[in-house]
Amino acid sequence: MTSFSESYKASGVDITAGYRAVELMRRHVARTLPFGESNIGGFGGLYELDLSKTPNPVLVSGTDGVGTKLKLAFLTDKHDTVGIDCVAMCVNDIICCGARPLFFLDYIACGKNVPEKIEKLVAGVAEGCVQSGCALIGGETAEMPGFYAEDEYDLAGFAVGVVDKSKILDKSRVSEGDLIIALPSSGLHSNGFSLVRRVFDVENADLTAPVAQLCDASLGEALLTPTKIYVRPLLALLDAVAVKSVSHITGGGFFENLPRALPSGLCAEIDRKSLIIPPVFELIAKLGGIPERDMFNTFNMGVGLGVVVAPEEADKALSVLRESGEAAYIMGRIGRGEEGVIIC
Repeated sequence: MTSFSESYKASGVDITAGYRAVELMRRHVARTLPFGESNIGGFGGLYELDLSKTPNPVLVSGTDGVGTKLKLAFLTDKHDTVGIDCVAMCVNDIICCGARPLFFLDYIACGKNVPEKIEKLVAGVAEGCVQSGCALIGGETAEMPGFYAEDEYDLAGFAVGVVDKSKILDKSRVSEGDLIIALPSSGLHSNGFSLVRRVFDVENADLTAPVAQLCDASLGEALLTPTKIYVRPLLALLDAVAVKSVSHITGGGFFENLPRALPSGLCAEIDRKSLIIPPVFELIAKLGGIPERDMFNTFNMGVGLGVVVAPEEADKALSVLRESGEAAYIMGRIGRGEEGVIIC
C-alpha cells in the first residue's frame, strides 16, 4: 500500500512531496559516493572506513549552518549554491585539525516541501562534498508548516573526518618568527550577513543590477558567491610541509579566529598593506560607515584560511599552494604578546 495521509496533508505536510524530493536528490548524492549504492532513504548513513594508511585514527567532527545568508537565496530565488556554503563551513573547520573529511549529512527544515527546490539545495551540498572529497551519506528533510514561512527554509549539516593521532595539528608548536600564509577567500563566505543585510537593505535593494564597485557583478551575485573549500590544497600542503597551525577565518573575523590557532603568549602580526581585500568589503565599510577594526572583527576581509609555517618552509608552502590553484601569499608573522592580533 502506498504511504499517504490525507489528514496530514490537510495540516500542511505532504509526505509524498518528501518521497519525490528523495528521488530527485539521488543522482546528486551518487556523485559523492566512493562506493556502491546510496542508502538515501534508509534509517542511517553508511560509510566504509579504510584505515590502512591511518594506524592511530582520530575522528574529527564539525557542524554548522548557512545562517542569514539564506535570506539572499530566498530573495533571488537561487538555491543551488548555499549547499556549498553549508559543506564548506564544516569541512574548512575540520581541516584545521589536519583531518581529511570522510562524510557529510545535511538537515533541511522548510515551511513547504517543494521537491524541485529541495533538489537544488541538495545539488549544492553534493557539489560541496565533491569539492572536499567526502561522501554525502544521508540527511533529513523536515516539512514544518507554521514554523517556517512557505517559501523559506533552514540548512545545516555536519562533517566527520579522520586524522592520524601523530599528525593532529598542534598549536603549541607555533614559535615567534613563524610566518602566516593567507589563502584568499571567494568573498564574504557565510558570515556577517545580519550586518550585510542591514548595510545594503537587501529586502528593498535591486539585487540584479550591475554594481560598478563590484566589477559590474550584481549585488545578489556578489553576496551569494559560495564559500571556498580549502580541503584539497590543505591536504596537499600537509603532505609536503610541516604545517604548525591553521585558522579558518569565519564569524568573529581575524580577532576571534587567528588567536585560536596560537599558544598563549604569542600573537599574529598582520601586515595591512599585504592584504588583498575584495571590493565587496570596501563597499560594505563605506556604505555602512563601519570602522576598520569592526570590519576585521566581523568578516574574513579576503582571507579564508591563515596557515602558520616556519620561515624556512614558507617558499615551499607557497609553491605547493599555488600549484593547487591557490593565490597564497605571506600576510604576517608570529610575534610575542597577549594582544591576539595586531594589524599594522
